[in-house]
Amino acid sequence: MQAAIVEGIFPRGSRLPATRDLARELAVSRNTVLNVYENLVAQGYVSARTGSGTWIAENLPEGCLNSAPALPLSEPLMSKPAAISKRGATLLGHANASPYQWGAFVPGAPDVREFPHKLFSQIQSRLNREPDIERLIYSSNGGCPQLRQALAEYLSVARSVRADADQIIITEGIHQAVDLVTRVLCDAGDPVWIEEPGYWGTRNLLRINGLKIQAKAVDEQGIIPELAPRSKAPKMIFVTPSHQYPLGVHLSLERRRQLLDLARKHKSWLVEDDYDSEFRFAGQPFPSLQGFEPDAPVIYMGTFSKTLYPALRLGYLVVPKALAQPLRVAAAELYRGGHLLVQRALAEFIQKGHYMTHIRRMRKLYSQRRRFMMTLIERYLGAAFMPVVNHEAGLHLVLNLPPGCDDVAIAALALRRGVKVRPLSQYYMHPQERRGLLLGYACVDERQCQGAFGVLKACLMEAGIAGRG
Repeated sequence: MQAAIVEGIFPRGSRLPATRDLARELAVSRNTVLNVYENLVAQGYVSARTGSGTWIAENLPEGCLNSAPALPLSEPLMSKPAAISKRGATLLGHANASPYQWGAFVPGAPDVREFPHKLFSQIQSRLNREPDIERLIYSSNGGCPQLRQALAEYLSVARSVRADADQIIITEGIHQAVDLVTRVLCDAGDPVWIEEPGYWGTRNLLRINGLKIQAKAVDEQGIIPELAPRSKAPKMIFVTPSHQYPLGVHLSLERRRQLLDLARKHKSWLVEDDYDSEFRFAGQPFPSLQGFEPDAPVIYMGTFSKTLYPALRLGYLVVPKALAQPLRVAAAELYRGGHLLVQRALAEFIQKGHYMTHIRRMRKLYSQRRRFMMTLIERYLGAAFMPVVNHEAGLHLVLNLPPGCDDVAIAALALRRGVKVRPLSQYYMHPQERRGLLLGYACVDERQCQGAFGVLKACLMEAGIAGRG
């Protein structure tokens, strides 16, 4: 116990357990504990206070502070770097996840304060009072059956997705979904196509799984497919057709047909990340690529991270019938699915119409915030900085910057001043001249937005790419 006090395991000024309680816990006689306490008092490590117990001394005996450790170390334990595998080093070398997930202007951050937490908690509390055994064990059937059914009905109406509940697999977000389909359907070295620019998270997962990544440029109609691949045809083609990330364009009808024809011809899989599809603020939502044709070779991915909140860690896959069983078994083997109580609560939240009500309310709020952000750009920076792609959708926009400028340095300067933006150049796999900043507006009200925008403008002025107007 003396060593524990010296090492700080028992903090100074804290109360020791009662002798009777400690004796019972350690299965020793109380006299043994009393003798130890008396010795500690005599040595000055603790003090006994009548009626209030035994307490660690605030000032320990001087001798104990100067004593050397029993086994002196020649060097600190963590002085040598840990051995990392080549695969681990590759992952860490390309890591791009930001520690900043909230505030002006974090891209893609929903306003988590607006979620009806009280209502959702009431649903959870009622279901948790007498949970079924099936919700307390591992999931091996692709997730909560009620949630899969609720999603099948919702996606059919909202996104024109063609699927029944058996084709849906619940995941812990897009990253797990990408990992699952690539592990099961691809071998190391298989070519896969991604969008350029595109989501770095998908790119890193493909890299760590040993796939040969080929980046295909994006224009105003979406990804530009290579209709007659000069090398081996891609095993998978990853696309964000409804709202391309990060540029915001949508995949044209012509490109959709081209991709579907190419996938059928070469027996490839189209992997559709339906990013931000719920937040379109003008016109009709674009239907999913998955529902564009019957029996399309499309694996559809979605998540509740943007529509509800990221920490929920719930997403889903909609897969062709031939893949449902193998992917369900693989998911159970790799990840041991859980969170079934939360999934059941979310199923009821959707089935009773609360989800759609929340989406409609947030769509209106985000539309207002987007318009305000666009007004600030036009008023204080000018037309040259307006987004090149101006589709009214999503949770962020891309501030246009002059070609070749250092958007990484500008983002770093803004971060030092409390404004969190992401440089567009980091979303490209290969060097490009195009520059910009991703500005998230969803989690920032107008007052906060205006103040943060003033800081960002000052950063642009210091970089010499914005005037003082």
